[in-house]
Amino acid sequence: MRIHTTLLGSAALMAGLATAASAQDADTVIATVGDTEITLGQMIITRAQLPQQYAQLPDDVLFIGILDQLIQQQLLADALGDAPARVEYALENERRTLMAGETINDITREAITDEAVQAAYDERFADVEPATEYNASHLLVETEEEAIAAKARVEDDGEEFADVARDVSTGPTGPNGGNLGWFGAGQMVPEFEQAVMDMEVGSVAGPVQTQFGWHVIALNEVRDAELPSLDSVRQEITGQLQEAAIQERLTALEEEITVTRPEEGAFDPALISNLDLLEP
Repeated sequence: MRIHTTLLGSAALMAGLATAASAQDADTVIATVGDTEITLGQMIITRAQLPQQYAQLPDDVLFIGILDQLIQQQLLADALGDAPARVEYALENERRTLMAGETINDITREAITDEAVQAAYDERFADVEPATEYNASHLLVETEEEAIAAKARVEDDGEEFADVARDVSTGPTGPNGGNLGWFGAGQMVPEFEQAVMDMEVGSVAGPVQTQFGWHVIALNEVRDAELPSLDSVRQEITGQLQEAAIQERLTALEEEITVTRPEEGAFDPALISNLDLLEP
């Protein structure tokens, strides 16, 4: 939508509106184009539908710009005379869409409550066992012999695992002592993951061969992963509750009202692309 201002007379218009502010409602007539009234309600809807870049403009600029736009649109609409069929069909569809949207809003207000969201969250995670997470360090070398030697430096010579990793590891975590941080099932290659799962905290395992080379692994800590918080899944749960509530209402409405659909093959699907059918 194009918003622009008309400076001539705008100050007088705004001043006049200010004097009647207490008496305004959605049906208040702001302007007329011939016999057609432009109301405050129409302007409010137009304002609500503006793209974000326009919606950020000051109210006084938007007021004049929206009013000017609606007046120009009405002038052009009146110049058309009788509306062509495609306009009437579009208006019917738009009305249907807006009315359906209002019903969806009503359904959502009824179905999406804090209590309903909390209940859905509790039900989803009631029987969920927390997953196990591991904090491990590793060093990566090219050969099994190198891995055995590195492990011996830790277990036999008493060197710190991190120091050995910084000294010999070729992996990207070598400079920080080989620490991998916390990870869960499925985040590491299978051979590495299985070795970690079989370890005791504080132990060193290896050599373990993967596609990347030979690893020596130190298991630092194990913990139960926290379940997702309600806030982190609220949007997902809300969407599911909304979808279920809408589908439930649709099913009930179809049971109350006779709906007929065409038999298979009764119409050529390509008809919906034939704009010529809209011409008189």
